[in-house]
Amino acid sequence: MSVSQTVARLPRQLKASGPGWSRQADVCVVGSGIAGLRTALHARSCGLSVVLVTKVNIDDGSTRWAQGGIAAVLDPTDTPAAHAADTHAAGVGLCDPEAVDVLVHEGPDRLRELMELGAAFDRNPDGSLSLTREGGHHARRIVHAGGDATGVEVQRALHTAILRDAGVDLIEHAMVLDLLLSADGRAAGVSLHVLGEGSTDGVGAVLARAVVLATGGMGQIYASTTNPSVSTGDGVALGMRAGAVAADLEFVQFHPTSLYLGPGATGQQPLISEAMRGEGAFLIDGRGERFMTGIHPLTDLAPRDVVAKAITRVMLAEGTDHVRLDARGIHDLDTRFPIIMASCRAAGIEPQNEPIPVRPAAHYASGGLRTDVWGATTVPGLYACGEVACTGVHGANRLASNSLLEGLVFAARIGEVLSKELAPQAEPAPANGPYGALDPSIRAGLTAAMSTHVAALRSAHGLAEAGQALAELSTRSVQDGGPVAWEVTDLLTVASALTAAAIARTETRGCHWREDHPEADASWLGRIEVTLADDGTLQTDFRPLDDSAKYVVAQGAEV
Repeated sequence: MSVSQTVARLPRQLKASGPGWSRQADVCVVGSGIAGLRTALHARSCGLSVVLVTKVNIDDGSTRWAQGGIAAVLDPTDTPAAHAADTHAAGVGLCDPEAVDVLVHEGPDRLRELMELGAAFDRNPDGSLSLTREGGHHARRIVHAGGDATGVEVQRALHTAILRDAGVDLIEHAMVLDLLLSADGRAAGVSLHVLGEGSTDGVGAVLARAVVLATGGMGQIYASTTNPSVSTGDGVALGMRAGAVAADLEFVQFHPTSLYLGPGATGQQPLISEAMRGEGAFLIDGRGERFMTGIHPLTDLAPRDVVAKAITRVMLAEGTDHVRLDARGIHDLDTRFPIIMASCRAAGIEPQNEPIPVRPAAHYASGGLRTDVWGATTVPGLYACGEVACTGVHGANRLASNSLLEGLVFAARIGEVLSKELAPQAEPAPANGPYGALDPSIRAGLTAAMSTHVAALRSAHGLAEAGQALAELSTRSVQDGGPVAWEVTDLLTVASALTAAAIARTETRGCHWREDHPEADASWLGRIEVTLADDGTLQTDFRPLDDSAKYVVAQGAEV
């Protein structure tokens, strides 16, 4: 099956001046969350020099916002096979079996390595790790820190480890622009622009024998998201401009329970971790009645797409814009969920006395730049790790707390590859356009189109409206580029690619919900891949699952 959709005409290179300065290292890592920092540390352990580029400060990415924890098989009564089964069930038949096998078997050791670096997770009185459950898990296998401050602790430990290593050259306040390519198409480094209070002004270049993208997600293409402001899809856009294949972009996970702050709230919204439901909280409708009972065997701990859809159906039926989460039965709320409690109280809500208003918000991109199980993209010398990558682990929907684990596992694998297969420094070749940058004023229209038509509820008509709106916005270029114009160009690039994939997949699966195609269709068991053609148009293609993946589906994964 092959499909083709042209959504917009997009730049193949960002419009920017030539590099006025340069640095060089064996490896350039772009991004400073768990995936980027762990990759940098693995590269350093092999004796490689590293330039680490981050968009704002080292701690301003998505990792520190992670509340739930890290999933790994640490309980003797749990098994990797059980973790794999839960992952495949959440991925609704589209997880790559090899990638999942790597994740669940290598995950526990990578988590132990993180603890050896100094990450301190919550423990029981007897000293054992305190494990909890989250949505989609049939066992307690989630480690957490500070109750709901797991991301803060992980970021602290990795940041401390990076600062101890003089072999990491850190460039903060730097927006990565484009991949530098050799004449034969190999990654040779990146161009970047140091922003604000950066140590070096203007456009420059980092020359490197390998480039690792760990730039996080793309939640800012929506008006309401749990993602920080830096999550603008820069890595996916850069990779696509360089010729890399993106996959599974249509599968954007909407977290079922972001804190509802009122009808005018936009941008990053506080997250109400499903770990709260793991400890006994439950969802209720406007009548105060539980509505997840009977929808799924795991009720309020069903996979995120199931819960988000159920909440959306209740809101549509009641004509409201939120439901409520009743956590009044949890006795140690302040100890277990200090960050959530602070967010609620800042909004005038006291969870010990009243239910918490919640609604779905854009949360996690299950797709990204397609990689193999060693983190390699389709561009030689370019690797991707974390949310920017599509390893195949998540399929059509990410299982809760598998994201931090994925960053740990595949960072280690990239480090192993770099220690063995690092090519000589390639000479960057002159770039071939088309060059461009878009008018920053299009951002409001872009997020409105995505939030209205390409969010949790999708249809052929709505997707076509979004595609047309994005295509029109792509014509509004500016004469000179700059940080705001470059960022909105990245946003439009990933939004257009996501919309093209969503138009192509005419079924409902995981977190891709087509109202006009409400059932899963076995003929769509495979990946939709999106590429950016030489003329700036988007092309989509369908790649069916191989036989091993179909075997996993046949063994019971929902299709």
